Amino acid sequence: MSPAALASLPTAVASLPTAVAPALPLHTAGKYVAGAYIVFLAIVLIYVGIMATRLSRTERDLIELRREVEARRVAQDDDREQEPVA
Repeated sequence: MSPAALASLPTAVASLPTAVAPALPLHTAGKYVAGAYIVFLAIVLIYVGIMATRLSRTERDLIELRREVEARRVAQDDDREQEPVA
């Protein structure tokens, strides 16, 4: 290949995506941009909802575990024999 052909190669490769997908006019592209933002917002809201549900479930489990630990401590304290101190 000649040096001139090599120099023109990056511009030919760079212009290939625009040749395949030409830019849309703004009045047409606006619908797609708005749709993309709405889809992105919906995905974020779904993610936040899932995380909130998991957080509340984890908090409930933690409260239940704390109750079980406290109940075991009380049961162990009741089972211990009291020694009189003289």
